[in-house]
Amino acid sequence: MNHKTIIIIGAAAVAALALAGWYLFRPKGSAVTVPQGAHAGDIFLKPCTAKTDGIKFAADCGTLVVPENRADPAARLIALPVKRIHASNPAPAEPIFHLEGGPGQSNITFNPPAWLLADHDIVLVGYRGVDGTPKLDCPEFVRAARGVDGNLLSPASLDAAGAAMAACASRLQQQGVDLGGYTIPEVVEDMESARQALGYARIDLLSESYGTRVAQIYAYMHPGSLLRSAMIGVNPPGHFLWQPQVVDAQVACYADLWQQAAGPTAPDLVAAMRHVNADMPRRWLFLSIDPGKVQIIAFVLLYHRSTAPMVFDTYLAAEKGDPSGLALMSLAYNLLMPKMMTWGEFFAIGSSADYEPGRDYRAELTRPGAVLGSPMSLLIWGSAAGHWPPIQMADEYRQVHPSDVETLLVSGSVDFSTPAQFAEQELLPSLRKGQHVVIAEQGHVNDFWGFQPEARQRLLTSFYATGTADASLYKYLPMDFKPAMRFPTLAKVLVAVSALLLLGLVWTVWIILHRIVRRYVGLAKQP
Repeated sequence: MNHKTIIIIGAAAVAALALAGWYLFRPKGSAVTVPQGAHAGDIFLKPCTAKTDGIKFAADCGTLVVPENRADPAARLIALPVKRIHASNPAPAEPIFHLEGGPGQSNITFNPPAWLLADHDIVLVGYRGVDGTPKLDCPEFVRAARGVDGNLLSPASLDAAGAAMAACASRLQQQGVDLGGYTIPEVVEDMESARQALGYARIDLLSESYGTRVAQIYAYMHPGSLLRSAMIGVNPPGHFLWQPQVVDAQVACYADLWQQAAGPTAPDLVAAMRHVNADMPRRWLFLSIDPGKVQIIAFVLLYHRSTAPMVFDTYLAAEKGDPSGLALMSLAYNLLMPKMMTWGEFFAIGSSADYEPGRDYRAELTRPGAVLGSPMSLLIWGSAAGHWPPIQMADEYRQVHPSDVETLLVSGSVDFSTPAQFAEQELLPSLRKGQHVVIAEQGHVNDFWGFQPEARQRLLTSFYATGTADASLYKYLPMDFKPAMRFPTLAKVLVAVSALLLLGLVWTVWIILHRIVRRYVGLAKQP
């Protein structure tokens, strides 16, 4: 590959990163408002269209009006966006309500496959605090989540993040937000209000990650409203918190797969990651390296089988003395992570669901000698104690309950976010009509939607049609540990591009100054 080609690739990579950041975190449409004279439970719809897989479907778009806090008879009304995409079948089966992951993510942007719309309306109801009005933004935390002393996970940085959480909550409350209304049971009641307003007797659910927790509580609160519930990347109660020993066990599982693929002479992946994390360099050339930011980006990229190899490749390169990829991971955090969530809703939902007062999360999540540990939980839970208002949903919603709803659990065997063993051991035994499908060497939700499309279609359509999921089309898909792109290579290209841009700027300035001087000298010589 010649020098010019490398420069072109680097420029394209930088542009792609910027475009991806804009796409992921761009504003999602205009804010919805409560119509004049509206009452709780009212829905206002108008015809619209939705396009998926190149096919246009008729749809309805509008606004659902709900109380901010149903426990308060005097609660103000808030507005949530609603979108119903009509099935192509004029006599469809039960509609499917989609529940996105998060918390802090939109529930109105799901693009369903056309085959799912063949026999089912798809209904999207925006999440309160994210899609509706008000939106629980936390710019205070976004600023604090950049760290204060070169290590995002240092005690000083965690203290600053905690203070930012408290400031965010205080500001939201001063603006009239009732944080007690931002809990999972309230989200469930939003969905139930939409079901009633749209005139559906019973519905199916399709939930992902955090959305599976909403689905579990929905089945407990309104079992008669549900026929079937498919959960992808299952999150039982208590698992908004990632434990360091569980994460390290997942890394060890990957290391075993790595050893099987690469042979006995392959580098020790676990040892390399442990060593680099224990003694990470703080700079590469002019780029700083924040250990906490690197570890969080590593944890997030380990969610998916297509990005996990990039993490391992970067750590192995750093172990051999090339920390350039770590510098790029640290930079990627600055570009993407602070704005990836609507943080106020994230804190409100997560804290009310799983937070336990008096628990020393910071000590529990700081594990000396960890391979990777639990960096994301340390940032959130290690900061939150005593800072976010102590609002908790009732204990009955914080535990598993027996259910007769026909339920499909789908897990990946290497899912870092929602490990399969928790769905198998903690939730499946309570489901009298439950089925658990574990897909080998698959990660979190994006892997489900990204691989083996025919098998995925058969799995869901069979389940929604009969209550029994047909997983027979799934084939063993071994991990490919060759990274699609290398962070060390991208880092070097970024530096080269930056250097060329700087040289170009210096050259341009020099030319301009040279011309000015020549002109000045020429004018000075005139009589």
